[in-house]
Amino acid sequence: MYSTRARLTTAYAGLLFATMLAFSAALYVGRRVSARDELAARARAEARLVLNTIVSAQDDGQVLTTVVSGNPLSGPVIQSTKQMAEVLDRVPGYFLVLDPQDRLLYSSSTLQLYSHADQDTVYSVGRSVPIGGLPAEVPLARDTTILTRLLVVADSDTATGPNVSRVVAGLPTSTADLAPQLLIGTMLLLAPLVLLVSLGAAYYLAGRAFKPVDLLINEVEAITDGRSLHRRLPTDSADDELGRLAETLNRMIARLQASFGALRRFTADASHELKTPLTVLRADIERAMHPGTPQADRLVALEEAMQEITRMADLVDSLLTLARADEGRFDLHRAPVHLEPIVRDVSETATILGEDAGLTVTLPLVEDAVVLGDAARLRQLFLNLLTNAIKYTPRGGRVEVTLSHRNNNSVAFAVRDTGLGISAADLPYVFERFWRADRVRSRASERGGFGLGLAIAQWIVQAHGGTLTVQSRLGRGSVFTVLLPMLVETEPAPAEPADAVHDA
Repeated sequence: MYSTRARLTTAYAGLLFATMLAFSAALYVGRRVSARDELAARARAEARLVLNTIVSAQDDGQVLTTVVSGNPLSGPVIQSTKQMAEVLDRVPGYFLVLDPQDRLLYSSSTLQLYSHADQDTVYSVGRSVPIGGLPAEVPLARDTTILTRLLVVADSDTATGPNVSRVVAGLPTSTADLAPQLLIGTMLLLAPLVLLVSLGAAYYLAGRAFKPVDLLINEVEAITDGRSLHRRLPTDSADDELGRLAETLNRMIARLQASFGALRRFTADASHELKTPLTVLRADIERAMHPGTPQADRLVALEEAMQEITRMADLVDSLLTLARADEGRFDLHRAPVHLEPIVRDVSETATILGEDAGLTVTLPLVEDAVVLGDAARLRQLFLNLLTNAIKYTPRGGRVEVTLSHRNNNSVAFAVRDTGLGISAADLPYVFERFWRADRVRSRASERGGFGLGLAIAQWIVQAHGGTLTVQSRLGRGSVFTVLLPMLVETEPAPAEPADAVHDA
């Protein structure tokens, strides 16, 4: 497996090679077109030179052309004179002079060095090239060693008189092909050197760029042992990707630290909750099994053991409920539920429990509402809040239950007590598992419990899309409020009267 650094360097090398190849091809094509344009401009300058030479000789009184005879069909037959040959032989280059019928008047001495076939080819192409238009390439015979292709252009000038129609001039394309070939050779020579230097620089820069990543990896490896979750990754002040990655990892580590801490506390609390009833259960069974224990004491011991077994069964059932809720495997049987019957039923049960505890349980306000939920879980929710209020309210106190509508299509179930209350420092932890406001009291006291009731209540509320809040002051009681979204039922359209239907 290649490292990311090596893969990036390889990818950069491939991209650089493709870029250089495309750049070289574009540069070659551009240089070739530019060289051809320059060659065409030089050929036009040569044609202009020939025209100017002809005009200058005629102005000096030299007779360069003569009419031999006239032909009614093809026009007059024009030939060049000896003076034209003397004048134009001094002009170097590849050119032809044609008459108005595109017949050859003069061929330069350079062109005359080639075979008749090549001269005929230049003449055939030259007479079809538009005057002042795009140039044309003339392929020459391959057995020649002087040139292989000729770029020709055509030009004319009215000052040359009626006997000269155009001058066809050309230049070898070998001069235009030389510059692109030199460019390609230079690129082939420099490309490997540029590629090697770029690869080295890319490998070095990739190493520099991934150095902070290596540091982060080392720091994370040192933290993932589970005992160093208090440590945090160093964050750079620059708002770059690595800085945001470090901040994200720090937030994740903070959540893991909180989760590990909660798990350790949960395990310790669960072990402690199970240790006491198991100890009592073992003592009761040993006492019942002792041969010297009277029959009545054995029954008492077995009864106490049964109570502890029931207590542990309730604890295990609560833990199983919370575990399934955390994993999302606890399905709610949702259906439209009227809350008033559930609240009245729970209130009657709370009244009986309140009488045993010397409390007064009242239900001053009940406004029926329909919610989409699980009736059994909602009853468990309301009963948990009421039993919690009764548990922490001393004799002679009051517990008040209300069910009322709110303006935002929600219904509020509130439990108000005059009990011990909760301090402001303990309020943030009241819904944590195994938390109790009276930790200093014995678990065997009259307020003994598991500390799971409010955690289960909060899960039920959240599963129904609601909220559970608490307001409390130490020594002045508490108010637990459940807000649940009401089910808005659409009213059916009123049926038409029977008479109206009959009349229709």
